[in-house]
Amino acid sequence: MTDETQTLSDLGQLAEATGMTPEAEAASVEPQRDAFGRSYATGKRKDAVARVWIKPGSGKITVNGRDQAVYFARPVLRMILAQPFLQADRTDQFDVICTVKGGGLSGQAGAVRHGISKALIRYEPGLRPVMKSGGFLTRDSRVVERKKYGKAKARRSFQFSKR
Repeated sequence: MTDETQTLSDLGQLAEATGMTPEAEAASVEPQRDAFGRSYATGKRKDAVARVWIKPGSGKITVNGRDQAVYFARPVLRMILAQPFLQADRTDQFDVICTVKGGGLSGQAGAVRHGISKALIRYEPGLRPVMKSGGFLTRDSRVVERKKYGKAKARRSFQFSKR
């Protein structure tokens, strides 16, 4: 009785042996869309949580019932929202409707970007490698450190008084 075993030196050979490359794996996943042709995802950043729906359209982004230019007045925040579309070459192809709660404007913009990225992947699973390489799927888990007792803030001590 002979025992024939093959050894694989890395994960690349394993992918070749199974025939599942990341592109083929992303293509085999079914798109998740509702009856209205929309895809939904939740994005998070700091204390902000964004519920995001995307659907084919002209590129209009609505945040909490207001236009993005009104809600996010700073151009940097609007640039953050546009990053997933630029990375995927899908500018002005999707309308975005989102509601966002908690945190400040910067955290909310990050949460909406995270939600848009996840919703794009649910709408078009083939975009996953592009979004993953851009770092848009990673949930930035940094949050504000809690205040400790005996301290003025999280780490700052009270001012020393000699007299």
